[in-house]
Amino acid sequence: MGKRKRKLAPTEKAEKKRRQREYMTVLVNGKQKRVKRPPTIDGMDVDEFIRRNADPIWLHQNEMWEYIDQPEYEDSQKGLC
Repeated sequence: MGKRKRKLAPTEKAEKKRRQREYMTVLVNGKQKRVKRPPTIDGMDVDEFIRRNADPIWLHQNEMWEYIDQPEYEDSQKGLC
């Protein structure tokens, strides 16, 4: 008979859970590597969260012009011509 696997102590369990939240395992050249997870907000990537929730004024103030919707500008120009 082999050895029984011992149960983790509560502090070890907490540390394991923290590591799983902070890092993820990826394969690099056939080997497993642990890398930091990208930051998320409510389970969404930070850039995706900004695209969905930011208003045009905030985007302009933070120089994120590429995320400002263009159709609003084009519609207002049609009425002037």
